[in-house]
Amino acid sequence: MDYDDTGVRCTMLRGGTSRGLFFEARDLPEDPAERDDLLLRLMGTPDPRQIDGLGGSTTLTSKVAIVSPSPADDVDVDYLFLQLGVDEATVSDRQNCGNMLSGIGPFAVERGLVPAADGETSVRIRMVNSDSVAVATFPTPGGRVEYRGDVGIAGVPGTAAPIVLAFTDTEGSATGALLPTGNVRDRVEGIEVTCVDNGMPVVLALAESFGLTGYESHEELAADSSLLERVDAFRRKAAELMGMGDVSAASVPKTVLLSAPRDGGQVCTRSFIPVQPHSSIGVLGAVSVVTGMLLPGAVGHELTADWPADTSRVDVEHPTGHLVVDVVVDGSVTPPRVVRSGVVRTARKLFDGTAYPR
Repeated sequence: MDYDDTGVRCTMLRGGTSRGLFFEARDLPEDPAERDDLLLRLMGTPDPRQIDGLGGSTTLTSKVAIVSPSPADDVDVDYLFLQLGVDEATVSDRQNCGNMLSGIGPFAVERGLVPAADGETSVRIRMVNSDSVAVATFPTPGGRVEYRGDVGIAGVPGTAAPIVLAFTDTEGSATGALLPTGNVRDRVEGIEVTCVDNGMPVVLALAESFGLTGYESHEELAADSSLLERVDAFRRKAAELMGMGDVSAASVPKTVLLSAPRDGGQVCTRSFIPVQPHSSIGVLGAVSVVTGMLLPGAVGHELTADWPADTSRVDVEHPTGHLVVDVVVDGSVTPPRVVRSGVVRTARKLFDGTAYPR
């Protein structure tokens, strides 16, 4: 098939604080190399402006979700996430994306992959990148996806319908273990860290360890080239401890710097994806951050002393607002075990049609 002439069926959705292209697997080349070449050309990569493609010149808008019916009896659809580069022609499948996950259930219903119930529909989704399962529940009045609603999330203007994401089996998503190094606390480049992987491999450190307050704006962090170089070297060293090998061309692990809250939340974060500062924080990144902080002895655990004991919901501050996650961890066993984790997000369909590669 000549995709240059025929184009390819494509839906663009905003999922959480990300935006990307959603495809059915059957509409793309089976060969991964051919598939990746097509996706890069559709996105307009490599080009920092992505002027000749559908990307938005940031990693948050250069994302792809590939969906197919699942062969597993207890799962509805399979979801493969691909992170595309912007100014470099890279395609990575080494991580999940919880924001793009927000759009998988509605997309599956819209494409007829999953039947909709009248009122509310739940879709069981296997995240291929980590071989873990998430359940997305969202409104479908009259058997149709309803994107409109009154739920607002930081970093997205306006409101939309709630999409409740409940995660299962996310421990060790990319590394095989909740604590990839086998330790609750390690030292990397002279800095105390906790390496944790509950859906997203992250390296936790206190912002003060990098000489920061933790309240710097996204623009301030992005302009500090020496800091970004230090973050890159830091995460590469941490990745070696986590058994991830050479991650120079990979988007994981993420680095997340912690500080005390100052806007009514429970922890303030500044994250990097993987080197550039994130304007907010990823869903699974936030889940992993809170998971790590809940472990006694972990970096940032001291910040949990005043967290309410009667709720498992944690309000995570980030540069553009807040993200509330729900996490329960059993730290009484060795190794620690995640009891549950989840989040409320929103999504919106932006277009559905035919996309043409450059």
